[in-house]
Amino acid sequence: MHPISLKKIVIASGNAGKLNEIERLLAGTGIEVVPQSFFNIPEADEPHCTFIENALAKARHASLHSGLPALADDSGICVDALQGAPGVYSARYACENASDEKSDEKNNQKLLAALQHHNNRNAHYYCVMVLVKSATDPQPIIAEGIWRGEILTAPRGSGGFGYDPLFLDTITEQTGAELPMDIKNHLSHRGKALQHLLQKIKVTLS
Repeated sequence: MHPISLKKIVIASGNAGKLNEIERLLAGTGIEVVPQSFFNIPEADEPHCTFIENALAKARHASLHSGLPALADDSGICVDALQGAPGVYSARYACENASDEKSDEKNNQKLLAALQHHNNRNAHYYCVMVLVKSATDPQPIIAEGIWRGEILTAPRGSGGFGYDPLFLDTITEQTGAELPMDIKNHLSHRGKALQHLLQKIKVTLS
């Protein structure tokens, strides 16, 4: 266990959907959450081929520029029939050039096209969360979460973000875009990862 005092942390993300989910999950912990945009911190490079390396890079980057402990996540959807793709490239799956703007809609369209001739629709969302107390923290706290389901042939629901309209939770038979936020946070990869992280730092959700 890692008993540390956390009163204020910077969230190493500019993704509005992620920020909203993390803020809701940390509500009641007494931890003040500040997005990295508050400090005008630019997005960190994510050059690595693994979720853990990218999350570490983002956390260290945000902590370096803010002087605060930083929490970062790296997450994506991994599709069995595509050998785990889009994986770490989930957010920019449809981008052909580095300068292309990220688009959930285009990513979803590309995924549907890639699975057009596959019967195996099994997939899972994966999330790794990293907390560093400083930019050079030699003992980052790491937790992961997995949310298993399958990819539909057409989007359903108007909530969520990313691949949520296509991702069917096979337990509730609802997509990530149909689930109420509190239920989604309980089931999701990000919710599970953050709950595991909080257990490690002896902070519990109220």
